[in-house]
Amino acid sequence: MTQPPEPTEPPGSREPTEPNESPEPGRPSEADRRADHETAERYAPGYAAHEESALPSPSRARWILAGVVLAAFAALLAVRVTRFGGLDQTALFYVGLPALLALLVVLCCRARSAVGVAIAVTTVALLLAGPVLGEGMVCLIISAPLIYGMVSLVTWVGVAIVRGGRGSPNALVAVPILFALALEGVGGFSLLPRADTGAGSRLVSAAPADVADALAAAPEYASPTALFLRAVPFPEPVEAVGEGLAVGDTRVIHFTPRRTLAPGAESTSRRMELEIVESHVHPGGGRVVFDVIEDTAFANWMEMERAVATWEAEIVEGEVEKTRLTWEIEYQRTYDPSWYFGPVQSYATGLAAGYLADTFAALAQAPSQDPEPADVTKPETSPVDSDEVLVSGSPDIPREPRADTSYGKPGAAPGEGARP
Repeated sequence: MTQPPEPTEPPGSREPTEPNESPEPGRPSEADRRADHETAERYAPGYAAHEESALPSPSRARWILAGVVLAAFAALLAVRVTRFGGLDQTALFYVGLPALLALLVVLCCRARSAVGVAIAVTTVALLLAGPVLGEGMVCLIISAPLIYGMVSLVTWVGVAIVRGGRGSPNALVAVPILFALALEGVGGFSLLPRADTGAGSRLVSAAPADVADALAAAPEYASPTALFLRAVPFPEPVEAVGEGLAVGDTRVIHFTPRRTLAPGAESTSRRMELEIVESHVHPGGGRVVFDVIEDTAFANWMEMERAVATWEAEIVEGEVEKTRLTWEIEYQRTYDPSWYFGPVQSYATGLAAGYLADTFAALAQAPSQDPEPADVTKPETSPVDSDEVLVSGSPDIPREPRADTSYGKPGAAPGEGARP
């Protein structure tokens, strides 16, 4: 028994694609989807009802989204409060948590663009996490590109695996790679060395002796000019206490205070104490090494070890003698993954070293503030009436009237109307 041939649609039965409609390559247009839907409904009654029931209702999707955001907020709060295993400084916090968030979105939320939903959820979660992290807001801002990138990548991999197809085997290869990257920092494991140095150099229009004098004095700190240092809420130096370039001399640098959102909590001071452990100063330049003794300003982001200031005379043809001033900041990276935070912290520390070079260069180039000489010229005195001359030191006791009448008129200036 032969089956009747399937009816074919006459030419022109499908709605033409609208001129302003530009479907993506490989994806049917809206008109084609409507035509396919009508054809399926014609040969399979109830298909439309089944298709609508397969998709979550808007209210259900919103509840799922709220649950995912609440779970992410609770996880961030728990890690921040307990500081369990120091995980808030590992790649598990910055890579693993976004990966988990992305997987929850893929499995729980069905939408046309899973990546778009994941990005939206991540944005809401980051906004909620900001006040909870406190000083971690700095790392949150710095790591935002990493978090968004990992969310997009893991969401794409999850969608490819769930849908299957030719790209599914390739997506499975990325799973162990992402898992290995997420474990960096747990147990001290790091792909790149933790020790690093940030350097900044400036050519100062001053002699080496002037630069040495500036380094020996307490500078006045201005706001940084680098956009990165201004955009990220790092602690800013306020004042420095201490002077000298001899071994054993100290500096205590006070920074902007730390503020918290706890009710009734007061701001706490932040400072850094340094001590000179090496000092070599000569007429042509010098080198001074500061060891960090105490640091409550940057200890949550990196482990500061030492700061080195080096200056040398540099002769520029056709110009006056100048000095090359270089600051180096040596530190240990404490955040992972290293392939992301390594370059970012190195860049930020280099900008901080350049800020120090600018600060002391401005002090070395500033004109000397010598005190103005006292004015020793005698002030002009108004003419005193000849009949009432005050006794020196006793302005209230007049002398006896003078018999000399050398002035022709009362109130006349000396020499005017004098007798011959």
